Amino acid sequence: MILKRYTAAFVALLMTVGATAQTPQEWRDSLRTLNELIKQYPSSSDLRLRKAAVNIELGQWEYAAEEYSRVLEKDAKNLAALYYRAYVNNHLRHYDLAKYDYEQFLSVMPKHFEASVGLAMVKKRMGRKAEALDEMNHIVQLFPDSTLAYVLRAGFEAEIGQVEPALFDWDEAIRREPRNADFVASKLEVLISQKRYDEARDEMKRAFRRGIPRAALKEWMDKCPL
Repeated sequence: MILKRYTAAFVALLMTVGATAQTPQEWRDSLRTLNELIKQYPSSSDLRLRKAAVNIELGQWEYAAEEYSRVLEKDAKNLAALYYRAYVNNHLRHYDLAKYDYEQFLSVMPKHFEASVGLAMVKKRMGRKAEALDEMNHIVQLFPDSTLAYVLRAGFEAEIGQVEPALFDWDEAIRREPRNADFVASKLEVLISQKRYDEARDEMKRAFRRGIPRAALKEWMDKCPL
């Protein structure tokens, strides 16, 4: 996911680690240096956050989680550690732990878009469909101008068979990005799955008038000829 709203801690972390592409050997060298520094300054949260970021780059997810936990033992409200430990736990499929971290993060920063999305997706993966939808509704309420908020909810609504709400949300996404062929295709998929062919044809015609190339919707034209 592309993070758009970093706290100052996030920005500092990203500026010091991963600011430029590195080879695996360069990451290992960075890790070795950080390990030596941590031996000298074991109480430095900043060094541990940097090390955890390098652990992630090297695919060392368990080590990253351990470092974030060490930071949080000292500072239970460290936002960078909470956010990225949630990310790591989600990757490790430790969904209960990821849920806890996202909730703790959001208790401090309740209007953080990416953490809100992270919590919604964790609840979805846990099979808590009603809770996941509640989170997505909350995201739309908090960020009514966000195209991604409508896209996220539309995809989930279609997945759980809420056809009309999904179509509404795809319309909202399309209204904000009228030349996004992927959004139109997603709406067409819902319409055609319901055999609403006339509506699908009308949607394609409107899309073409807005300048979306026919080739971008060929799959759907084949399924529902104009």
